[in-house]
Amino acid sequence: TEKTLRKSSIKFFILLFLNVNLMSYLYSLLHRISKGRCDCGEGGVFMRRLLAYMIGIVSFAVIVVPVLITGVNLSKESGGNMTDLSSLESVMLNVYLHDKNKIVSMTLEEYVQGVVGAEMPAEFSEAALQAQAVAARTYAVKHMHKFGGSGVSDHPDADVSTDHTVNQAWVSDDTLKERWGKKYDEYKQKIKLAVLKTQGMILTYNDEPIHALFHSTSGDRTASAKEVWGNDDPYLQSVECKWDTASPRYKDNKTISVANLAESFGQDAVTVSAGNGDLIKILSLTDSGRVAQMKIGNKNFTGSEVRNTLGLRSENFTIESKGDEIIFHTIGYGHGVGLCQYGANGMAKEGWAYQDILKYYYKGVELKNIYGS
Repeated sequence: TEKTLRKSSIKFFILLFLNVNLMSYLYSLLHRISKGRCDCGEGGVFMRRLLAYMIGIVSFAVIVVPVLITGVNLSKESGGNMTDLSSLESVMLNVYLHDKNKIVSMTLEEYVQGVVGAEMPAEFSEAALQAQAVAARTYAVKHMHKFGGSGVSDHPDADVSTDHTVNQAWVSDDTLKERWGKKYDEYKQKIKLAVLKTQGMILTYNDEPIHALFHSTSGDRTASAKEVWGNDDPYLQSVECKWDTASPRYKDNKTISVANLAESFGQDAVTVSAGNGDLIKILSLTDSGRVAQMKIGNKNFTGSEVRNTLGLRSENFTIESKGDEIIFHTIGYGHGVGLCQYGANGMAKEGWAYQDILKYYYKGVELKNIYGS
């Protein structure tokens, strides 16, 4: 910080002033001895040698010690978080570009910039972008071969894929320029800064990188990994989320005709006439209030199956029958597990730091720097 640099500079110049004056005196004394103007008696030769050694020691003190003292203080107090990305001891990863069907290498921090640009609105607050950067970096590290990850199954040489149906999304600078237009320089700088201020930081549980899942909008609560996929990850639990109501995707309505239901789920499923209350019915909910099981005609389906088949925004929905149509009222967008992006932005606006945002959505985790600083 600026204050730390000021303190270190003052220390340096005080030490330098004292040591220079001392060395000047010793050189003067040695000069007097060499000219015979100092009565050193029978120990004159010894004194000359002693003074020479002392001058060497003081020279070391003048040049090296102040730098060491101030340098150590700077490294401890600045935290190493403002180093330029180009000066990092780079960790490289192989990225499969699904739209070009090729693998390219880039630094981890460059990759994280592309993920944040693809996955989160650049208009979001700084702490939200920082939280997204840490989640994105953690997700990548979890999959990287270098850190024991399994990479991309269909492309063994790749650590991650840019296909959002396989891994997290990633876009190039050229795509961001097209997307942001005149705002490119402003938004790119915001994202660079978010990555820079969190460089190397990942989330761990029991000293292992976590599955840092995230989604757009959760609604009243996030979902646990267990209720969505059956994995009981202790850090992916359902938590209350009251900060995402400003999301444009918070609520949605989608109307489906009975004929389209029959086409989507099979004629043998939708055998009951429209207007009958038994045509479609929610049977059970998950702990977070999402649809677990529902009945369509004479068949049962999971909430996930209904969402994916009908293209609903989430599994958090209710239904309303109107004649030959069914209206699905959804809350939230995405699977609902892990970090809620619009929730993170709402928390950031209230003054939450990125570390606290992450520890709220991922329970029991710790932050660790893979670069060791």
